[in-house]
Amino acid sequence: MKKVITYGSFDLFHEGHYNLLKNAKSLGDYLIVGVTTEQYDETRGKLNIVNSLSERIENVKKSGFADEIIVEDHLGQKVEDIQKYGVDIFTVGSDWEGKFEYLRDFCQVVYLPRTQNISSSQLRCKDHPVLHLGIIGTGRIANRFMSEYHFVSGVEVSAVYNPHIQSAVNFSEKYGIAKFTDNIDDFLNHVDAVYIASPHQTHYNYAKIALQNKKHVLCEKPLAFSKKEAAELYDIAKSNKRVLLEALKTAYCPGFNQLIGVARSGVIGSIRDVEAAFSRLLPEGTREKTDSEYGGSFTEYGTYTLLPIIKLMGKDFKDVQFSSILAENGIDLYTKAIFTYERGLALSKTGVGVKTEGQLVIAGTNGYILAPSPWWLTKEFEVRYEDSNKIDKYTIRFLGSGLRYELSDFVYLINGYGGRDYKLSAGESIAMADVMERFMAHRKKIKKQE
Repeated sequence: MKKVITYGSFDLFHEGHYNLLKNAKSLGDYLIVGVTTEQYDETRGKLNIVNSLSERIENVKKSGFADEIIVEDHLGQKVEDIQKYGVDIFTVGSDWEGKFEYLRDFCQVVYLPRTQNISSSQLRCKDHPVLHLGIIGTGRIANRFMSEYHFVSGVEVSAVYNPHIQSAVNFSEKYGIAKFTDNIDDFLNHVDAVYIASPHQTHYNYAKIALQNKKHVLCEKPLAFSKKEAAELYDIAKSNKRVLLEALKTAYCPGFNQLIGVARSGVIGSIRDVEAAFSRLLPEGTREKTDSEYGGSFTEYGTYTLLPIIKLMGKDFKDVQFSSILAENGIDLYTKAIFTYERGLALSKTGVGVKTEGQLVIAGTNGYILAPSPWWLTKEFEVRYEDSNKIDKYTIRFLGSGLRYELSDFVYLINGYGGRDYKLSAGESIAMADVMERFMAHRKKIKKQE
């Protein structure tokens, strides 16, 4: 008898799960299915699990393909189970291709093709249907998103759009996405929500079109280049009862939210200054260094550095002044933005051609918080006091590239739970667009002077 084993969360059981189990069963005579616990899912980075363990086990049982169902609750269990049950074949979906090669020492490993374009007639939870997500843009961040999205339960990337059709074709073939198109209307007809990962200057228009068509929108930063445009997008989202989130991953990461909570707790007294820096030495020829209108350091990294400033010092600054070092083509290689508040100061430093220490320092009347580079992927920070012997250290787990956190909150809000939009409110997002608009005017002015 040939034994086959597979594992999964099987949350919001749908047609893709059904087909996976059916294909797994066809590989042998006896199928063992491991269903993961909520706790283990969290440790391996799986977010937004909706169904309970018992519900997920029952759905696997109802499929009729499992001869035996077991529970997976710890790292390393796959090796144990393969040996314990005398398994001949281990199989999972092609989303995980290459991740389980180490199991070939114990049995055959088979990666099964995923079910493309899960239909509306799929088996699924009535209260929480699988979200059909479309991706606009096929560049670097879109590729990183594809490696992260399957860690969030209840999401299926169903379509990809690019005005250059071959780019859409290549992306769909790479990731097994059934629908690809260069027609935006056709694209929107196939999705419930969109993730906008296109060039910066296109964000506002794509977000507006999607929201007007009553699609939820997760949009890469910057959301818009003016306060008016950002406010308009949030107004459209509100009137159409749709979720709009600016995809600034730091805002949704557990470590950053804990840092903000500690800063606001009063442990360092009243906050009087925030200094945030983000710089990378990018190679020549990259978009950030060649796009004379929308490239440069502040348009690329300024939204990150503005986040802790706006959240801790507030939206109502008295003044902001910019100083920049420009390249010959007009992009800013390095920019400082100095904010003046009623009772404090703030400093943003960004660079694509100048390197500086990328740390976050929050200064208070009783102490300060230091988050080392890369603070935007917050994994650790320290609270320091006048007494140099007293240091409170915090360490927080950060999963993957962080994109799963923003997607998790996006889905959570779409499902109607609420309570997470405080991580990056509409007002904060609009305030950052206001600063971005002021910077663009500053850079345009100094270009003319030169």
